[in-house]
Amino acid sequence: MGKPTGFMEQERVNESSLPVENRLKNYNEFVVTHSDDEASRQGSRCMDCGIPFCQNGCPVNNIIPDWNDLVYRNNWKLALQTLHSTNNFPEFTGRICPAPCEASCTLNINDSAVAIKSIEHAIVDKGWKEGWIKPQAPVTKTQKRVAVVGSGPAGLACAQQLARAGHDVTVFEKNDRVGGLLRYGIPDFKMEKSHIDRRVEQMRAEGVEFRTSVCVGNLGDNIVGVNNLSQTVLSHEELLQDFDAIALTGGSEIPRDLPVPGRDLEGIHFAMEFLPQQNRVVAGDSLDNQILATGKHVVVIGGGDTGSDCVGTSNRHGAESVTQFELMPMPPEEEDRPITWPDWPIKLRTSSSHEEGCSRDWSVTTKRFEGENGRVTKLIAARVEWKRGDGGRMQMVEVPNSEFEVRADLVLFAMGFVNPVHVGIVESLGVGLDGRGNVNANTEDYKTSVDKIFAAGDMRRGQSLVVWAIREGRQCARSIDEFLMGKTELPR
Repeated sequence: MGKPTGFMEQERVNESSLPVENRLKNYNEFVVTHSDDEASRQGSRCMDCGIPFCQNGCPVNNIIPDWNDLVYRNNWKLALQTLHSTNNFPEFTGRICPAPCEASCTLNINDSAVAIKSIEHAIVDKGWKEGWIKPQAPVTKTQKRVAVVGSGPAGLACAQQLARAGHDVTVFEKNDRVGGLLRYGIPDFKMEKSHIDRRVEQMRAEGVEFRTSVCVGNLGDNIVGVNNLSQTVLSHEELLQDFDAIALTGGSEIPRDLPVPGRDLEGIHFAMEFLPQQNRVVAGDSLDNQILATGKHVVVIGGGDTGSDCVGTSNRHGAESVTQFELMPMPPEEEDRPITWPDWPIKLRTSSSHEEGCSRDWSVTTKRFEGENGRVTKLIAARVEWKRGDGGRMQMVEVPNSEFEVRADLVLFAMGFVNPVHVGIVESLGVGLDGRGNVNANTEDYKTSVDKIFAAGDMRRGQSLVVWAIREGRQCARSIDEFLMGKTELPR
């Protein structure tokens, strides 16, 4: 695969980015895709390793060595076909996936991994540029109707696969635009929404119907950040009556809260109150009372990707300062590869948003918030240590006399999500739940406890990566096709 000696002759080259001072002036993407020649050189580094662990590390099982080799040989069109054979939306994953495939790369044992994500990015962008990506409408129709509830990556992948199998697919989305977390959770500077729009147009041409601002079951005020304007409520009885199968592909949308003294002060928000608003503004919407970080001392609680997105957005607002706290200890800068490979390692990850300006601190717990005139002005925190308890489990212990305070005009909670919203479609359909409050369905057939209802993505597995959502959406579509037709030719 690739050039036999390529990994010895070529160094890994990462995609370049626009300077910080330029990218902070707008919400545009700033990563520069590899040129054809550079992508070819990077593809040549893919070694003939015998067992491509990268494919196992990739949730959608991308056939990575094949398209690396094809790019090296400048056979871009076949590389695109190979990439699309396992991944419906490589322009999404090529931008926002953390690339577990690269952690599993054989070359990563003692060298720099092949730049798999960069090559994927280059392939699909060239495909769009050259006009190679076209609708794939089915030759025959089955006359079977499928409802997909939720238009995030799991729902979109599921809907596209089912439409290509000849089914009549309707996607229901509670928000005013299609895309789920991709649309209203991922900032535009990481992924511009035109990528979603052109996939939606492709899917419409393939026969998929999209119904936005439709809430299946009455959610009331149970979702943080949802657009409740002009929403139509569709009952679960109508859904069961009108469709032969239903796929539940919503998100895990109940955010983890921090019930400490002072929580009710103004200026304390969930990340998914803050981030969707800016995405709406970028899309051209006018908002009243937008949550802004402009001129404020911002504290982000939570050290993951959502916290990083809050950092990048706050910097673009013109925050006076941005501080990010993480409850867990600071991870090592480099993993111990002989121990961790080919698994996803725990190590320090510095995002582009951190590079733009952020003070980071680890092993910090928030004890309370204090404020003036009903608005937060400071956060009182303390240091913690993690020690192994009697049962062998790690336990958090506060370090005595370690309290400190931080100025905080805006506090953003980015501590993850607990489970999907139960009020509405989940409760009304009566589907069973697992121990974590997710819709209970296995990965063999994705069936729920209720006949003809399936579940996939974050609603089934809990909060996870976009690439896992795409995988589950594809596999759920295969199970639905088999359920409806008695057999299926859709890939797993």
